[in-house]
Amino acid sequence: MLVLLAGIFVVHIATVIMLFVSTIANVWMVGSSNFESVSKGLWLLCNRTCEQLTVSSHDEASLKAVQAFMILSIIFSVIALVMFIVQLFTLEKGKRFYITGAIMLVCWMCILIGVSIYTARFTGKMPGFTKPHHGYCFILAWICFCFSFIISILYLVLRKK
Repeated sequence: MLVLLAGIFVVHIATVIMLFVSTIANVWMVGSSNFESVSKGLWLLCNRTCEQLTVSSHDEASLKAVQAFMILSIIFSVIALVMFIVQLFTLEKGKRFYITGAIMLVCWMCILIGVSIYTARFTGKMPGFTKPHHGYCFILAWICFCFSFIISILYLVLRKK
């Protein structure tokens, strides 16, 4: 049981770190121009230097929603990690980690909403650049989606023995 708890804890920490990286780094979409590679994230557009990301007025609300949901997913994931540690030392034997699992399900839902909005509104939209494709931050966000769902289900079924 101790090995299972340690494994879940390590995967949870890895998920938090990957959420930080995927939200902060600016490689959600990658395209190329004649001479250079260009990456676009949630915050900046980067080629040789980075500048503020400009979006059309009807896409601005979608970008703000993606940014908000990704930040909320980080917050809920950290709260769930703290709750897991608190419940680990205060929960009686035989009890389940319901609160931690519920918070991770909220985190999972935030990731799902944020990445789904980004997929629907911004996939392939890099005007002036050829061959746009998803970058590693987008892929990391989907991996965090899977990990957070698995972790939340494990928390809900896991008993403290």
